[in-house]
Amino acid sequence: MGKTYVGSRLRQLRRERNLSQASLASALDLSASYVNQIEHDVRPLTVPVLLRITEAFGVDATFFSRDDDSRLLAELKDVVGDQEIAASDVELQELSELVYNHPTVARAMVDMHRRYRNVRDKLTIATDQRTTSDSAISMPHDEVRDFFYSRQNYLDEIDHTAEDLAAELGIERFGIRDTEEALEARLRDKHNITVEDSSAVDGTLHTFDAERGVLSLSTLLSTGQRAFRMASELAYLETGTLIDDELVDEPLSDESSVNLARRGVASYFAAATILPYGLIHSEAERAGYDVEYLSNIFGVGYETVASRLSTLQRPNLRGVPFTFVRVDRAGNMSKRQSATGFHFSTSGGTCPLWALYDAFAQPGDIVRQHAQMPDGRTYLWVARTVRHHRRKFQDTDKLFAIGLGCETRHAERTIYASGLPLDDAEQADQIGAGCRVCPRQNCAQRAFPAVHMPLDIDPHSTAIAPY
Repeated sequence: MGKTYVGSRLRQLRRERNLSQASLASALDLSASYVNQIEHDVRPLTVPVLLRITEAFGVDATFFSRDDDSRLLAELKDVVGDQEIAASDVELQELSELVYNHPTVARAMVDMHRRYRNVRDKLTIATDQRTTSDSAISMPHDEVRDFFYSRQNYLDEIDHTAEDLAAELGIERFGIRDTEEALEARLRDKHNITVEDSSAVDGTLHTFDAERGVLSLSTLLSTGQRAFRMASELAYLETGTLIDDELVDEPLSDESSVNLARRGVASYFAAATILPYGLIHSEAERAGYDVEYLSNIFGVGYETVASRLSTLQRPNLRGVPFTFVRVDRAGNMSKRQSATGFHFSTSGGTCPLWALYDAFAQPGDIVRQHAQMPDGRTYLWVARTVRHHRRKFQDTDKLFAIGLGCETRHAERTIYASGLPLDDAEQADQIGAGCRVCPRQNCAQRAFPAVHMPLDIDPHSTAIAPY
């Protein structure tokens, strides 16, 4: 490791843990003056000190790497690329230096832009009744996605508490029916709640009547889905205070956002209960993160397993840092969770060259893709379609594509890397975050011009892309 100066990052870590320089020095068995010199970039970070920090605070070594800033840098590029901000001439190197040396300022800029965009969209709706937009409706979902996104999709205390409950219930093997029975017994014996079947035809999958003490589960649910709903209600009953503590400092705008965030944390707890960390991590490592295999042995759906794999970021016991996404055939992204630096554009949709859209042509089959983003990073993507509940013949079918992606440097830990030339970037598919922010000029699939580049139209010349 060459000379690496990490003063701003070490200060960030210390402040996040509410430590003084003296306390940090004591925890690392260093002198206070030595820590002060590192924080002021007088001394570089050495390998022995890096190892002490990772062991003492459970942060990944890449916390101090410029590569780990890719997600924040991409978000900042979105901000300066906004046409209404009119700052597209800012050099990438300037943004990179801002992100690395002043990450708190960079995050504040991204947060301010997000709030500005929400206010702008609401004002548009209020002043122009002809305008139709999902922005105001989807804002709570955006805020909750940001909540999980900022935490690398891992909630440590929630995860440990759920794992403790799983151990108490005896969820130590791969029997989903036993898990369902254990959860039902817990609801009955500790909370005096009865679980009953429901044949509601309005699409409701579960309801909890606290006054009657009845949890109704739709007959459309599989055994694994029933267990998941029971575990999510247990989250409110047994860890409600812990859930609220996770959200107490979160700048959620209204009650809808708070309730959606509480449900998101409860769902996280449910997945961590029926798929306890130690068990799913060890089995995933052994099986090469084979989602279909894990789905079969645990008795839960493909989507549930894929989502849980994207949360395996416990310090000192990390899984592959996956990005998890769910899209429909129109390109609407209804779920996105990321433990990586992969960036999702906030404007202009997603890239049609992404493997997720190929999955719709091969329903139920695994589709793999070796892809390269415009910044040069390469990824392994795995996609497969899933179908959701269909109540009767005339009902609309719900079909989604589920994607899991990781940087190729982690791909060899997965079974999906087999046979792919992942070491050859030239063979990777060239994709982007979305047309409006993608710099690739000669893409035949480009739908919109890039917002950060001048639009030059020659009426007497045509090219692959009309822009």
